[in-house]
Amino acid sequence: MELSLTINGDEVTWDVPAYETLLNALRRYGYTGAKRVCESGECGACAVVVDGLAVDSCIMLAAQADGSNITTVEGLEGAGRLHPVQDAFAANGSIQCGFCIPGMIVAAANYLETHPQPTETEIRHMLIGNLCRCTGYKKPVEAILAAARGTDR
Repeated sequence: MELSLTINGDEVTWDVPAYETLLNALRRYGYTGAKRVCESGECGACAVVVDGLAVDSCIMLAAQADGSNITTVEGLEGAGRLHPVQDAFAANGSIQCGFCIPGMIVAAANYLETHPQPTETEIRHMLIGNLCRCTGYKKPVEAILAAARGTDR
């Protein structure tokens, strides 16, 4: 089936099987920032923003995204600059193995658009859908707080 999408600001047309997940289609078309980990919507490593909502792309059919505006971690960068959340993750040493980080960054950037001054508790609640075995969440939470403040650290 043919899909018309806007991905990271670019209008694209994809031909996908009706059964293909959004994650598989994204990766097949070169958007590899969303990671294939659990494939059951449990870990958040494949998070992308679809029409303003962070979703796990491994449990969404690509066909469901027809006509949608999608932002991947690759699309957060703008004008040659990293997104403030990406900057803060790097500056705070929040990146360990890197598998869950793209999903965390996408979810956090999306959350900050509607919650520009979150508390630590709110950030921890927002990250419930993003599982990480390496960082222990302290550094990512600090990075998101720094991004909200408009600082690196």
